[in-house]
Amino acid sequence: MTGKPLLAREMHEPHCTDCRLADLCLPMGLTNAEIERLDGFIKRGKSLAKGEVLFRQGQPGTSLYAVRSGALKTFSLSEAGVEQVTGFHLPSEIVGLAVDSDERLPVSAVALETTFLCEIPLDMLDNLSNDMAHLRKRMLRLMSREIRDNQQMLLVLSKKNAEQRLATLLVNLSARHQARGYSATAFRLVMSRHEIGNFLGLALETVSRVLNRFQQHGLIQIDNKDVRILRAEEIYALADGLTDHSSD
Repeated sequence: MTGKPLLAREMHEPHCTDCRLADLCLPMGLTNAEIERLDGFIKRGKSLAKGEVLFRQGQPGTSLYAVRSGALKTFSLSEAGVEQVTGFHLPSEIVGLAVDSDERLPVSAVALETTFLCEIPLDMLDNLSNDMAHLRKRMLRLMSREIRDNQQMLLVLSKKNAEQRLATLLVNLSARHQARGYSATAFRLVMSRHEIGNFLGLALETVSRVLNRFQQHGLIQIDNKDVRILRAEEIYALADGLTDHSSD
């Protein structure tokens, strides 16, 4: 029986211990033995093409997925078939955690670009969490963060005008890119203007108009999907409602 040389397997099958996103993805405080045990249950190599669905609303929640590269959009569909974008998920972020009372997924997830994922079955995760206190705490923090993010989005939609909503999104994306070791001021918007508008409760025309206004005032520079924040302090002030360019 022949197989791939060990070196080839190691090069093509990344592990938690050598993943550059491990500090963001893995719970702090796990021992090497615990990381190796967790590593043994993780399924790698799952990839999605742009537009490909990872899971659909109403399906049983059976696994968690960590984004290794690429990006996902989550969204829900009303009974009338109206889509509501609920989030954009970047490398090291986890989807599939939230399930309803029937253990079914309340949202669908689709790839915004070519995306690679790590998958861990929920039943395996439950067993591991019983033995690993740090892993159990990590799961509780993830659930708390999801609740917090939903509450913050409700605040954005109910209290902020269009400019403040767009500025809040830019600040959020900036912080998330910086946490991953990337530039906080230059990044790519993997989502479309329509998806941004759906997420923020704004019309497509409003999103385009506000982004153009930001550029005209020298706050940002836009080249198709590439964004560069030129005056970060003013973007932060807009997000916090301390300034207003809407009437300029």
